Amino acid sequence: MIIVEEVQNEKQKEEFLEFPVQLYQNDKNYIRPLNKHIEEIFDPQKNRFFKDGECARFLFKRNHKTVGKVAVFVNSHYKQNQPTGGIGFFDCIHDQETANFIFDHCKSWLLERNMEAMDGPINFGERDKFWGLLIEGFIEPLFGMNYNLPYYKELFENYGFQIYFEQLCFTRPVFAEVSRIFRIAHEKNRRNPAISAQPLKKNNLKKFAKDFTEVYNKAWASHGEGKQLDETKVLKMFHTMKPIINEHISWFVYENEKPIAMWINLPDLNQWFKYLDGKFGLFEKLKFLVLKRFKKNEKMVGLVFGVVPEWQKKGIDGYMIWEGTQHLRKHTDFTTTELQWIGDFNPKMIKIAEALDTTVTRKLATYRYLFDRKKEFLRHPSL
Repeated sequence: MIIVEEVQNEKQKEEFLEFPVQLYQNDKNYIRPLNKHIEEIFDPQKNRFFKDGECARFLFKRNHKTVGKVAVFVNSHYKQNQPTGGIGFFDCIHDQETANFIFDHCKSWLLERNMEAMDGPINFGERDKFWGLLIEGFIEPLFGMNYNLPYYKELFENYGFQIYFEQLCFTRPVFAEVSRIFRIAHEKNRRNPAISAQPLKKNNLKKFAKDFTEVYNKAWASHGEGKQLDETKVLKMFHTMKPIINEHISWFVYENEKPIAMWINLPDLNQWFKYLDGKFGLFEKLKFLVLKRFKKNEKMVGLVFGVVPEWQKKGIDGYMIWEGTQHLRKHTDFTTTELQWIGDFNPKMIKIAEALDTTVTRKLATYRYLFDRKKEFLRHPSL
């Protein structure tokens, strides 16, 4: 018999965080997320989605031993064809009956809130963290990326979940040959005296936040599910990232003083966080500073890449990539560039990634389960 406990007290919160450690103790690729990054998601004071949503966490126990956990939530900002709730932070022993019990519990919780489907595993927040189930490429996860045991795919699909969209993760060696097309584009634009490239500098975050906002809103906000960014919020985000910004790996291109392209990268924090065992108290903060100073980080993660419409298809992307690549090869220890996941519904962005001579090294999936089993299942529409 399985007993359900809603996570409410400190002991239950600790168990929610510690249970995965037991499951993954023999998995050399597992990197434990920081506890604080998970707990912030479930803190109404820190997660703005609580203003228009509801979330609960549950532990599932058999014979007083935890056999599974999950978070289930509704989010009014998550607009879908039918009212759709979410489940996330799912972990379970290798047992279909236990998984089915957990999924049934989530379904009942969501039905009580008039939902007609559930997606998972997803985050009670933005798509940039803890989103999707790893189905291919069981290697070390990047910071904020979900990681799970291979049998989870069976647990989801045997219950009846279907893939709503796949999330492709691309990798490229820093010292791999850069496309001849990019080098030609670089040479062409290099001869234009109005064009220049600049790395992001920590001492002028206000300028670069303004330039980032301008390029992003022109390049991406009109595409699919894009949205306008606010300069004030971007500046706040830049200040939050300041301690981990590497000034050699994020670049902007200008036509005279006007920003026309940007390429934003950060070091993969998991290359340092994996030594902290999920904690980030005073000792761990000091340890992090030491690691950051002395431990080589060879992975950088591409977060955003954009060119304003009037400069697209003019080779400015090649100019920026070759300009930045030549510089970072000389001034950093990075050997690998990782791209954040791209949905299979976004062929334009996939083409950009492929043009960079990348390879797909991981594949995650966002699953959907329709409560009306007779309703036609539709994949995520293409952009």
